[in-house]
Amino acid sequence: MCGILGIALADESLPVAPELCEGCFFLQHRGQDAAGIATCGPRGRIYQCKGNGMVRDVFTERRVYGLQGSMGITHLRYPTAGSSANSEAQPFYVNSPYGVMMAHNGNLVNTVSLKRYMDEDVHRHINTDSDSELLLNIFAAELEKRNKYRVNNEDVFHALEGLFRLCRGGYACVGMLAGFALLGFRDPNGIRPLLFGERVNANGQKDYMLASESVVLKAHNFTTFRDLKPGEAVIIPKNCATEKPEFRQVAPMNSYRPDLFEYVYFARPDSVLDGISVYHTRLQMGTKLAEKIKKQIDINDIDVVMPVPDTARTCALQLANTLNKPYREGFVKNRYVGRTFIMPNQKERVSSVRRKLNPMTSEFEGKSVLIVDDSIVRGTTSFEIVNMARESGATKVFFASAAPAIRFNHIYGIDLTDSKNLIAYNRTDDQVAEALGCDKVFYQSLEDLIDCCKTETVQKFEMGVFTGNYVTGVEDGYLQELERVRALNKSKSESKADVDINLYNEGDY
Repeated sequence: MCGILGIALADESLPVAPELCEGCFFLQHRGQDAAGIATCGPRGRIYQCKGNGMVRDVFTERRVYGLQGSMGITHLRYPTAGSSANSEAQPFYVNSPYGVMMAHNGNLVNTVSLKRYMDEDVHRHINTDSDSELLLNIFAAELEKRNKYRVNNEDVFHALEGLFRLCRGGYACVGMLAGFALLGFRDPNGIRPLLFGERVNANGQKDYMLASESVVLKAHNFTTFRDLKPGEAVIIPKNCATEKPEFRQVAPMNSYRPDLFEYVYFARPDSVLDGISVYHTRLQMGTKLAEKIKKQIDINDIDVVMPVPDTARTCALQLANTLNKPYREGFVKNRYVGRTFIMPNQKERVSSVRRKLNPMTSEFEGKSVLIVDDSIVRGTTSFEIVNMARESGATKVFFASAAPAIRFNHIYGIDLTDSKNLIAYNRTDDQVAEALGCDKVFYQSLEDLIDCCKTETVQKFEMGVFTGNYVTGVEDGYLQELERVRALNKSKSESKADVDINLYNEGDY
């Protein structure tokens, strides 16, 4: 799960980099591990700045000023298996054919066979463990088959047809062909989100944006926008003042199954994805969860409802209203500590929970509390939260999750952990409660979660993280390969390049 963004300005004399940088702040929640911007300037020259860290750290004023051109793409990396080095920050670049850059949100699930194909048939070298570099080289190889002096839209769409045919997984991508166009495309199941928007300038010309979430489009006054359909692609010409974007259904829509975890946790509440309001789905999660709790315990045993900030607030407030119980902010969040389940080892996560959240004793002392979180993954955060509640004087601690029990790996770009490290893996709800040290744990049912999110257009979702059944299926050995890469990264027995070998990169020092 990463954040991607692309902008093409009608006025080619204006620099796009400042607006790309500003847009990154609206998508920072989607990736806090690394950030990168690439722009295309005069004579098709590509300029790039990327590196590990938050947006504010990577994109200094001097670096952004050096990024020339009216067209560009950006990427915010959420760490996944095999992608944590500086050299694996995106966008990725290949100079042949034509000069191509790409930013990718998602995961491919047939990487083993694709790497073999790249090596044995296409003879392209893949320098990192990132499947994003692999996807870029698949596209470049398909484009190279056209064997033309100059590329056109038809060539790009044909290359994307080849990419869709070869690649399996969940992916949304923005790309850029040097001096030619911006492009965006989405996997045939619509697992990862991607929106297209346009903004009308005072002179009537239009600017165009591609983004992971609607919030960035609205913030930049791209008032007309829509989701790309599963299997759909768009090409936005560099001279978009005179030429219009071209859309095409490149691959047949297999299904329309957005990832349920977007609505539970990752997307901002003020975003609308695939026509579904994230905020309203979380309100519904609170209502459904409250109804379930009523059936399982006497609600008189609950004195107060508290959220784990920030994502669970909407759900917890609605839950408290439905139960007619007081809602209190029992934990104060330190906003300068990142997400804990992203952190690479258990010891770091435990210490980070205490740094991130501080309990207010007055809200816990002598009370029976119901703590609400968006989900329970490894249980590290939840265990520490229960401990803090008891240390602060809570007489009983109930724990509610807006999501169902997570018992399986997430394979489409959200690197939770190996399945065996998930607290609900091979455990009943009572066993999870015992492991967390709480009096009882309540999980949202999968049926209720689907009811909270579905619309007339979107009736089904990708929910393999809850069921173990994935929309695309899984290549033999893929999950084992993920575990191998995680173990390799943890042991650090194989060092990775510190910098990107493709372009001079000001963001690396």
